[in-house]
Amino acid sequence: MTTAPPDGIQRLHVACVHCNAVNRLPSERRADDPICARCAKPLLDGRVATLTDADFDAIVSRTELPTLVDFWAPWCGPCRAMAPQLERAAATLKGDVRVAKLNSDESLRLAQRYELRTIPTIILFERGQPRRRHSGALQASEIVQFARRA
Repeated sequence: MTTAPPDGIQRLHVACVHCNAVNRLPSERRADDPICARCAKPLLDGRVATLTDADFDAIVSRTELPTLVDFWAPWCGPCRAMAPQLERAAATLKGDVRVAKLNSDESLRLAQRYELRTIPTIILFERGQPRRRHSGALQASEIVQFARRA
């Protein structure tokens, strides 16, 4: 939940992908390479985070920034081809959208929950809820456009 304390500074809750701690981050500082208050690792570094069954819900539902998750598998050629594009998109979206990937072969429960029929599939989550999805490989510019579309 975005909080506005008496000082008037809007703060976002951002869950750390390294330790799962929820951090309160001033909105205007989200592109300034913030670090986690608990583990001192980067919160929003413009890189693709790796999620698992164990931390998916904790990260996606407790982060107020939109989270774009790429459901992929190591044997999938289009998934592997899209990986560098996802990295470029993550750098472009730094501070605005958290970008993550989840191996659907290792996370069958989540693949079933989100009714994945094909990979790669990207799903944009807002406050833990899926808002839109796309199946098939995309270029970095298309991923950015998908994530920013209102």
